[in-house]
Amino acid sequence: MTGLIAILRGVTPAEVVGVGSALLDAGFPAIEVPLNSPEPFESVRLLADAFGERCAIGAGTVLTTEDVGRAREAGARMIVAPNGDPAVISAAVAAGMTPYPGVATPTEAFAALAAGARHLKLFPAGAVGIGGMKAWRAVLPREVELLPVGGVDATNLAAWAAAGAAGAGLGSCLYRPGDSADAVAVRAREFSEIWHQD
Repeated sequence: MTGLIAILRGVTPAEVVGVGSALLDAGFPAIEVPLNSPEPFESVRLLADAFGERCAIGAGTVLTTEDVGRAREAGARMIVAPNGDPAVISAAVAAGMTPYPGVATPTEAFAALAAGARHLKLFPAGAVGIGGMKAWRAVLPREVELLPVGGVDATNLAAWAAAGAAGAGLGSCLYRPGDSADAVAVRAREFSEIWHQD
């Protein structure tokens, strides 16, 4: 199971290792650097070098097969996208990486599976809803992971988990550009406690 993915949109290379360390200490198993952040491939490389043996490092907002290759060269193991481009999914699989394509309908979900994905990012999660995810769960193969992203926060993470989410992507509720590692650590621990509660 994937678990919680920290989405560090806007993070800079100068701060990424400090923030990454705080996330790792809080028990986060995965960190994503969106490609619309400053020098994203450098941040991915720094995270992969520092924590790649203990944490899944990924690139997010990946829209092209070229960026899949650049992310892999930087040390990324996950490719996260807001959409379900079959070429990006296939390129990630071919490179030995795990794609997390964004899907918002069952049709998009099955198209992503046909392209080779086995982990689906429900995006925006607020539009799909917990009820929608449960309905999808009834028709998708059991081994497929569903991870809500967009609108997931401390008020509803437990409900998503209880409904069968295999993880969740946490963005601005966890990290905003300029946040200190200490501030991120406090939020990360809170989310980790919510996720691991019985």
